[in-house]
Amino acid sequence: MLSLHPRPFTLSFGGAAVFAMATVASSFAIRWVIDNVVLPRFDGGPNGAPGDGSVDTRTVAIGVAMIIGIGLVRAVGVVFRRAYASEGMWRVAETYTNQVVDRLVRQPVAWHRRHPDGDLVARAGVDTESTVSVIAPIPFASSTVLMIFVSTVWLFLTDIPLGIVALVVFPLVVVTNVVYERAVSEHYTRAQTQLGEFSAGVHESFEGVQLVKAYGAETRETDRLAVLADRVRASRVEAVARRSWFDALTDMIPALANIALVLLGAIRVESGDLTVGEFSSVIFLFTLLVLPLRLIGYALSELPRSMAAWDRIQAVVNEPVEPDPDSAIGRPAHGIGVHLDAVQFRHESSSDRTLVDIDLELAAGTITALVGPTGSGKSTLADLALGLISPTDGTVSLAPGARAIVFQEAFLVAGTVRDNVAFGSDVDDDAIWTALHLAAADDFVRDLPDALATVVGERGISLSGGQRQRVALARALVRTPAVLVLDDTTSALDPSTEAVILERLRTTLDATVLLIASRPSTIALADDVVFLAGGRIAGHGSHDELLDTVAEYREIVEAFEADRAGAS
Repeated sequence: MLSLHPRPFTLSFGGAAVFAMATVASSFAIRWVIDNVVLPRFDGGPNGAPGDGSVDTRTVAIGVAMIIGIGLVRAVGVVFRRAYASEGMWRVAETYTNQVVDRLVRQPVAWHRRHPDGDLVARAGVDTESTVSVIAPIPFASSTVLMIFVSTVWLFLTDIPLGIVALVVFPLVVVTNVVYERAVSEHYTRAQTQLGEFSAGVHESFEGVQLVKAYGAETRETDRLAVLADRVRASRVEAVARRSWFDALTDMIPALANIALVLLGAIRVESGDLTVGEFSSVIFLFTLLVLPLRLIGYALSELPRSMAAWDRIQAVVNEPVEPDPDSAIGRPAHGIGVHLDAVQFRHESSSDRTLVDIDLELAAGTITALVGPTGSGKSTLADLALGLISPTDGTVSLAPGARAIVFQEAFLVAGTVRDNVAFGSDVDDDAIWTALHLAAADDFVRDLPDALATVVGERGISLSGGQRQRVALARALVRTPAVLVLDDTTSALDPSTEAVILERLRTTLDATVLLIASRPSTIALADDVVFLAGGRIAGHGSHDELLDTVAEYREIVEAFEADRAGAS
C-alpha cells in the first residue's frame, strides 16, 4: 500500500525518524540539565561537589536552548509524520476505491448477476476504509522501532545493567504483538466477510422495502438481518476480547519495566555507578516510550482487520475481467436486425441448457413478440439479442447502432424528468420531447409542475406505474436504438395507449423491436411472434398462424386471456 504513493509516506517516515531521534535526544538533554543545572543549584555543585549553589547563566541558557530546541524539532517531526501519513492514507483509499469501482464497471452484466450488490458496495466502501486504517500508525510505529534500537544502544552506553533490562523488555513487547496478530486474524477475516454478507442483506431489504411493507414482512426481515448482524457481532466480540488481553499486556510490560528500572537504578545511583541525571534520563526515556510501544500494538492490532479487508478488495481487483459479450457480436446481412445462428446457452450454476439450438432471423424495423411460459428462456434470449451475455455455443449478429432495453420494473433515478430521459447522453430538449412523444409521455410531462425540470423523487415515486414505464421507454428511444427490447414494458398501460406507442415505434423508429409480452392484445399488435417452449423455438410466424398451427401456443394465449378476464 505504501508503494502506491511513496512521496507522502517518505516524508512521513522522515518526520517519524526525526521525532524518534529527537525523543532520545530529549532524554540526554534532561540528563544534562539535571546534572549541570538542577543538582548544582540544590546541592552546591555537580554530583554533590562543594560549591556556593549558584549556576552559571551560560549553563542555564544552554539547558533551556537544548530543551526548547529539541522540543521544536520533535514538533516539526510530529507535523510531518501526521500530516503526510494522513494524506498518504486517504490517497491509498482513493486508489483502492477507484480500482474496485473501475473493475466493477468493466465487468459485464453476467458477472454482476453472480455477485450481490450490497457486498460489492461494501468492498468499495467499508473494506477500503478498513484496509487503510492500518496505514496512519505505521510511520509512528516505525519511529518506535528506531527509538527502541537507539534507546537500547543509549542505555548500554549509559549503564550496562539497564541496557540488559531494555534488551529483555523490547523483544518481549514484539513477541506479544506477533502472538496477538496470529490469534485474532481468523476472527477479523470472518467478521469482515460476514460484514459484507450483512451489507448485502441490508441492501436487498431496502431495495425491496415496498414489497416488505406490502406483505407485512417487517418482523421477518428484522429477524433475518438480526441473524446476519449477530454473526458479525460474535466474530467482532471474540476478536475484541482477545485484543483486550493484548492491550492489558502492552500496558503492563512497560509499567513493570519501569518499576524494575527504578529499583535497579536506585541501587546503581547508591553505589555511585550512575548519576542522578543519568538515572532520571533513563526513566524519562522509558516513560516517553510507553505510548509509542502502544502504537506498535495498535498498528498490529489493526493489521488482521486490514488484511481481511485487503484480501476482499484484491479478490475483486485481481479477478480477470470477463470478455465483453459485445466484442463477439457479428454483423448480419443487410436488412437483418437480429440473427441468432445455432445459439445455445447454459448458466454457470446449472447443468441444464436454458436455450437449445436457437436459429432466429428478424428483419430490421419489425416488431416481434416473444411469447412463452415461465422459464422458457425469454429473458435470456432478450439478453443475447442485446449483447448483454455471450452464448455458450453459436453466434449472435446484430445490426450496427445503439441497443436499449426497457424493463418491466421501470427504474428512475431521484432527479428530474430530463435527467431520467437523457441519463448521461448529450441530447437537447427537442430530442427528449421527441422521445417522450414516441412513448406517449409528452402530454402528462407537460402537465407536471416544471415539465422536464420536475423532480420525480427516488425511483420516480411521484409518478404512477404507467408514467414511470413511459419515461423509461423514452430513455431508451432518445438513443435511437437499432435494437430495442421491451420486457413486458407496456403491462401497466391501457390497451389503447399501448397500441399508440407500438404504432409510433413501427412508423417512426427504424429499429428492430423484440417485445416480451403476455397480454394477447400486445401480441396481436406485433408483426410476427416467436414462441419459446423448453428453451427451444416451438413456433415462429404471425399471431394468427401460430394460433392455428401450434396447440401449445394457443393454450398459453387462452390462459393469458382467462387470467386477464379473471383479474378484471
